[in-house]
Amino acid sequence: MFEHSIFSMPFIFIGMCVAANGWFGWELLIFGAIATITCRNFAMAFNRCVDRRFDKTNPRTKNRPSVDGRISVNAMIVFIGINALIFVSVSFVINPLCFYLSFPILGILAGYSLVKRISSLAHLVLGLCLGLAPIAGVVAVSGEVLLWSLPLCIGVLFWVAGFDLLYSLQDIQHDKKEGLHSIPSFLGIEKTLYLSRFFHLLAVVFWALFIQWAKLGVSMWVGLVIAALALTYEQYLVAKNFHNIPRAFFNVNGYLGVMFFGFCILDLVIRG
Repeated sequence: MFEHSIFSMPFIFIGMCVAANGWFGWELLIFGAIATITCRNFAMAFNRCVDRRFDKTNPRTKNRPSVDGRISVNAMIVFIGINALIFVSVSFVINPLCFYLSFPILGILAGYSLVKRISSLAHLVLGLCLGLAPIAGVVAVSGEVLLWSLPLCIGVLFWVAGFDLLYSLQDIQHDKKEGLHSIPSFLGIEKTLYLSRFFHLLAVVFWALFIQWAKLGVSMWVGLVIAALALTYEQYLVAKNFHNIPRAFFNVNGYLGVMFFGFCILDLVIRG
């Protein structure tokens, strides 16, 4: 699922651009892209591997290559190991703090796949997984965690948790049947929709704090308004018809990250 990198990659590069106050160099661009893709590969493959038993009984996922035998367990394990090794190696090359943090990051990514077996907070853990992306970008450029990166991280956390709640609405009955924990299976559809909207509101609030703390310009505020409208549209699509969930999940959220990154570049260019 290479295309899933589109959710985290724009925010990694937002963190890198703001930390560098502009262009951060081709070397970090290449290393950042490799780290993002291999980290995402690791997370997706690990999740597919450990969830085979549950995916097999879910009508939405029963035809995945990881379930029907087109990809063997051994192949998945090798793929997971290779991507983890590349991610750690690239982190080592970037700077010492990136290297030290690469191990707990992999642990958190792997942990998400296991949390849903014991807690409904898995949606927030997934949000944290992607929320760490901009902090990783900042550390890659500056070698430290800068204060303004924290609200950016928290904003991504609530953005991802919000749209994951919507995506999980598809699996309510399956989660209940298999004993998996999710907020939709615990709260029901209506309360989950309201909670998702609240999470997206929090995402906008924390992104506003990021813009303020990082002392960014008007372009980023315009980008924030458009992001808020995109999230509103996403909520509208899902509330109107659950058949719109895949469209809302992939299209709206994919464009949102790219758009926000575009306004970040515009802001840096305008401010010189």
